[in-house]
Amino acid sequence: MNLHECLATNNACYKAGQRIAVKGIMVHSTGANNPNLRRYVQPDDGLLGVNPNGNSYNTKYPGGSAVCVHAFIGKLKDGSIATYQTLPWDYRGWHAGGAANNTHISFEICEDGLNDADYFGKVYQEAVDLCVYLCKKFGLTEKNIICHSEGYRLGIATNHADVMHWFPKHGKSMDTFRADVKAALNGAVEPVKPVQPSTPSTTDGKIDTVREVQLWLNRNYSGGLTLDGLYGSRTKAALTKALQHGLGVATDGIYGPNTNAAVRRNNLRNGSTGELVKVLQGFLVCHGHKTAYVDGIFGAGTLAALKSFQRAYGLTADGIAGCNTFAALCR
Repeated sequence: MNLHECLATNNACYKAGQRIAVKGIMVHSTGANNPNLRRYVQPDDGLLGVNPNGNSYNTKYPGGSAVCVHAFIGKLKDGSIATYQTLPWDYRGWHAGGAANNTHISFEICEDGLNDADYFGKVYQEAVDLCVYLCKKFGLTEKNIICHSEGYRLGIATNHADVMHWFPKHGKSMDTFRADVKAALNGAVEPVKPVQPSTPSTTDGKIDTVREVQLWLNRNYSGGLTLDGLYGSRTKAALTKALQHGLGVATDGIYGPNTNAAVRRNNLRNGSTGELVKVLQGFLVCHGHKTAYVDGIFGAGTLAALKSFQRAYGLTADGIAGCNTFAALCR
C-alpha cells in the first residue's frame, strides 16, 4: 500500500471534527472518468500534481454539497497508484447519505473508463491493502466491509450503484473483495506495508527541516508554499496563519493585537498538547531550534528548543510560549 496523508482541512466535515466509533468500512467509487488523485486531493505535495480547477474536496462544500470521505485511491502525476487519507479515520464523514456516516470509514476509488484491466487490478489491490490496514487498526474483519450499493440494501446509505457497476466487469465482486481481505488478514497474502512519502507524514513524523515544515503546512493548512527549504516571508505568514487558525482569530498572517490577545489566553508550556503546540514546534524548527517531532506534544525536546530560542532572542528562558515568545517567532 502506498499510503499518504493530505487532510482536507478546509472541508466542513473536517472542521466539524465529529468523531465516530468505527464499526465498518464502506467502499465507494467516484462515478467520473478521471483516475487522477489531484482532481479530489489538494494541495499538491509534489506527488499529486496541481488541480487548476480548484474543485478538490479541500473546500468547504465540494461541488456545493456537504460531502467528504476518509481517503481516495487513484493515480499520482507519475501514473503510479496511491492512497491519500483526507480525513482522520475516526472523524464522521459525509459519504453515505444515511446512518453509515455515523459508523463507517469511507474511501473512494477513482474511476477511469471502467474497462482498463491493468488500472483496475492495481486500484483493487490497493483497496484490499487499505482495508487490511484499517481492519487491523480498528479490530474489524472482512465481514465489516460493504460497498455503497450494499449499504443501500441495508438501509444505511442512499441508492448508489458503486462499486457493483464496475467490479463485475473485471470478474470481481464485493464477495471476492472480502475474501481477498480475509486471506490477507489470515496471512495467506501479505499486504504491502504502507510506503511513507519521501518527506515525513503530517502527523507524528520527524519534521526537522524548513522544507518539511513547508510540506506540513501545505498538507494541513493549504499553505501553497514552494518547497524550497527557505524560511522567508511566505513561510512565516503561513505559520502565523496556522497559529491564528488554532487560536480561532482572523487568519491574515500578521501577528497583530487580536492574535496577541488570543495568545495571552493560550500560553503553552510543558505538558500542553494540540494544534497550537504543533505550530509552535514548526516555528522552532524554522528558526533552527529542532524539536525532533511536530507531534502536538510539548515534552522535553520542545522545552529545550523553546528555551534555546528564548535565550537567542534575549527573552526570559522560562520555557513558556506566551505573547513575547510568539511575537518574536512571528517577526
